[in-house]
Amino acid sequence: MTRVRAERDASGSVAEAETVWYEPARWASWVEGFGHVVSIQGPWPQAGAEVIWQSRPGGRGRVTERVVSHEPGAGQELEVTDDSLTGRQTVRFEALADGVSVSVVLDYRLRRRLPAGALVDRLFIRRALADSLRRTLGRFAAELADR
Repeated sequence: MTRVRAERDASGSVAEAETVWYEPARWASWVEGFGHVVSIQGPWPQAGAEVIWQSRPGGRGRVTERVVSHEPGAGQELEVTDDSLTGRQTVRFEALADGVSVSVVLDYRLRRRLPAGALVDRLFIRRALADSLRRTLGRFAAELADR
């Protein structure tokens, strides 16, 4: 599996960050490429729940996120599947003296084998995913500050 990660400090408390992070109705304002929620099944954001969402045109397509674990005040781990990849995404919240640190780690495997796949992944896909996570966390920090 390949790993990408991003981290961002933001204003607010861990509880405030979790409220924004776990509210699907707000995802369109900060999740990169998010279009709309297709369905939510189970006790979101708790273990066993599943969210299916559709990206905007030209994006990831249909994305399924199934909660593997959820620890209030600490974070969540998801199994993630979309048209291009499968993997695990972990979000962690950590209290800071003047805010909250939010980190996201995505461990993924491409669903399709590509010619020169490892090279394409290393040079293009990994970078694009890491940039997307950074932009998402930047918009998340702005959303949290506007709360």
